[in-house]
Amino acid sequence: MSQNEIIAMCDRAHVGNYLRYPAVMEEGRGCVLVDADGREYLDFLSGIAVCVLGHCHPAVVEAIRRQAGRLLHVSNLFYTEPQARLADALVRRSFADKVFFANSGAEANEAAIKLARIASPPGKYGVISLEGSFHGRTLATVAATGQPKFHEGFEPMPDGFVSVPFGDIAAMEAAVSETTCAIMCEPLQGESGVRPLGRRYLAAIRELCDRHGLLLIFDEVQVGMGRTGALFAHERLGVVPDIMTLAKGIAGGLPLGAMLTTDRLAAALVPGSHASTFGGNPVSCAAANAVLDVLTGDGFLEGVRETGEYLAASLAALAEKHPALACGTRGMGLIQALVLTEKGAARGTDMVKALFDEGVLANFAGNAVLRFVPPLIVSREEIDRLAAVLDKVLARHG
Repeated sequence: MSQNEIIAMCDRAHVGNYLRYPAVMEEGRGCVLVDADGREYLDFLSGIAVCVLGHCHPAVVEAIRRQAGRLLHVSNLFYTEPQARLADALVRRSFADKVFFANSGAEANEAAIKLARIASPPGKYGVISLEGSFHGRTLATVAATGQPKFHEGFEPMPDGFVSVPFGDIAAMEAAVSETTCAIMCEPLQGESGVRPLGRRYLAAIRELCDRHGLLLIFDEVQVGMGRTGALFAHERLGVVPDIMTLAKGIAGGLPLGAMLTTDRLAAALVPGSHASTFGGNPVSCAAANAVLDVLTGDGFLEGVRETGEYLAASLAALAEKHPALACGTRGMGLIQALVLTEKGAARGTDMVKALFDEGVLANFAGNAVLRFVPPLIVSREEIDRLAAVLDKVLARHG
């Protein structure tokens, strides 16, 4: 089938809930995707922070092949070695004592919300989140998401969720009530424009939780698994949560989510209280074990920090060169943003389309920034290629 035939077939048969680019991706290697017409794209989106080791990393592919030839699925009524190994590895490398596996970030966050409620005293069920947050698309995680546009048409939202202004610790404290059980936040907000919360702000949230007996949930779905140059973003910020969620990059391209917590809290989830048919399936766990082995190898995360600094510097140079459209950068590790001026933001969608036309994939986030989340194996040469194309696109739209 031709690329146009595939697109037409999908448009006829699939629900129209996605705005897609006119490209049928057929192959990927490293930081490059290839469409059905043989055109190559430099991928600075990586499946929205999913393909952390790039496309078809040999170690991940081999782990999937090996496990797929042995066992694809078995109920969680039984044990599997890939799941056991992954749970053990995550616990050894984090603050947590226990792990629950799901299939996605939304499911991991749903599990975190349920755990916060069931592990809290009776009558405490409320969750405070931040404006601009994004926690998923189930009804509970949409309710926790501090962006009203995601609520529209699905009201009424489930009870017990309130969002407070970003950066305002006084407003957060004022929102605490006798029914509050947890505060949920991303150490760095990705979808609303790559906004880091910062050490002092996160520390203040931790202190607020401790003072009021609340649980602190970190949503690291987008910024965990090496994205910031540490295995988990909160490690760079010096604040430890009670519950953490992971997904996206954890299995290098296969669906997997995880909720991590302490022994004390995990004890509230007894048999029958929560479950997932496919959560922690052998193939996804085998892929995740391969991903984790690479991420924790000698010098890998240090390399992510260094490459992230190089990307940030490249974007900063473009902001200085094109002040009418861009006014700075922000981010951590290899989640970086070119912050746009009002004029630039008005042209953000057009600039992302222009990048696509030039063979570079990125996106416009929070109606404020051009967001770049390349595979963590991206090279300086590939960053230079991005910068050259972006320079041309900014000049064209200035």
